[in-house]
Amino acid sequence: MDIEPKIKRSIIDKNMLPALFPTHRHSAQFWEHLGRAVATFGFLEEVLGKAIFALTATRRYNSEVETEAAYREWLPKLERALTDQLWNLAESYEKAARENLDLTIENIDALVKDIKAATKIRNVLCLGSWRVPDENGKSLPLFINKQNEIFETQIDIAFLQQVQLHVVELACTVVNTVTHMGWQFPGGAGPGKTI
Repeated sequence: MDIEPKIKRSIIDKNMLPALFPTHRHSAQFWEHLGRAVATFGFLEEVLGKAIFALTATRRYNSEVETEAAYREWLPKLERALTDQLWNLAESYEKAARENLDLTIENIDALVKDIKAATKIRNVLCLGSWRVPDENGKSLPLFINKQNEIFETQIDIAFLQQVQLHVVELACTVVNTVTHMGWQFPGGAGPGKTI
């Protein structure tokens, strides 16, 4: 006769968890800078959506038929600009920029390449599981992308600050692609002709 071993069941006593678990081992400053970096990525996504609107709204067409076809496609394009994530927004932005013959900024390829490269760290920052920091305040987030690549860079406050500043630079460059054509950036109060 087989004797089954007794199962030892347990549950977590949530009242015994440290305050702010599971984020309690990082400093408040670390979380502040992580939050600021993530929020700046959200701002970049908003800027890209507005730039897509501006570039598609100011595009010139050669015929009435071409204009009507573009108008029919415009609402779904704008809806995607509100819901797409960073990589797809970069692709839509690139297409809108290339199709607008009045674009005066060069190096759209390089800008879009930089935005797409930034999506990799965005995904780590937003989706990584943050491990206990070392004695220098560096943490290695657990993150594996869809290609099964393991993220292996330790992140500290200086790293987060650098990322945040880089994303600000990307957003400003996107805004410049609209304002350099003489248009006011949508939602802004800057110089230029209102779209």
